[in-house]
Amino acid sequence: MKIRLFALLLAALLLAGGCAERPTASSQAEETSSAQTSAAPSQAPSQDASSALESEASDASEGAESAASQTGDASSGGESTTVSANGVTQGALPESPRAEDSYFDDAVFIGDSVSLKLNLYVTKNRQNNPTLLGKAQFLTAGSMGSGNALQPVSEDSIHPLYNGEKMSLADSVAASGAKKVYIMLGMNDLAVYGVDGAVANMETLLNGILEKTPDAKIFIETATPLVKAKSIETNKLNNTNVHLYNEKLAELCAKNGWYLVDISSAVQDSEGNLNASYCSDPDDMGIHFTDEGCKVWIDYLYTHTPQ
Repeated sequence: MKIRLFALLLAALLLAGGCAERPTASSQAEETSSAQTSAAPSQAPSQDASSALESEASDASEGAESAASQTGDASSGGESTTVSANGVTQGALPESPRAEDSYFDDAVFIGDSVSLKLNLYVTKNRQNNPTLLGKAQFLTAGSMGSGNALQPVSEDSIHPLYNGEKMSLADSVAASGAKKVYIMLGMNDLAVYGVDGAVANMETLLNGILEKTPDAKIFIETATPLVKAKSIETNKLNNTNVHLYNEKLAELCAKNGWYLVDISSAVQDSEGNLNASYCSDPDDMGIHFTDEGCKVWIDYLYTHTPQ
């Protein structure tokens, strides 16, 4: 009897111990959830990792902006494609489709004796071709420069006549009603003022014209060179200075948003001198044009206009 009771008691103790060791369903779920949470990767980066990502994103953004900037710079390089703030192309006007005669209807050409020859050529040829350079007008005078054109008008001053009256260029341009101002001056300035002085005079003169005709478009024509025999380096008026002057005029146009019409390039030879076949006075001053030279000049004007 005692043996049987002892056996039953032992069985009860063993059964109680087994039930205590078996986990409940609730505890199993909690342990599983805890294990899954520990094993899963973090969904939000730490503060250090977040800062690193922001830094990388910023670097990538800056790199993209830099690449875009470099691409823009590359695509806008060159004289004919570099654009200033007001949208005007810097440097010499590139070749363009031939303009209609009417394009020059509201143009005025200002210049010294070199441009006076152009004036005479156009006037003569309009007898057979009335629309040559449209209705363009001319304000030209021998020995005129941007320096003496700034002097007060007087009986002895060098100013062209407009409708028979001598007046300042600012007044005559305004009176003409022109909206396109083509100007070629400098040959009579270089010998007196040097390159920098000639450029400064040109800028002052054009700003004065714009004060009275603010909506005018300015076209600076490059000064044409001398024939080789007349380009003497010991004189201020030589082709080295003419070409340097033209380079400075290009800078002036870029600075002010004016157009540069590179007539010089159309009439010079391979050495940068005036082509001898275009010069009417090779034994004298060596700067004035033949009719053939005027034809080349006019053709260049027609094929180099803003687009």
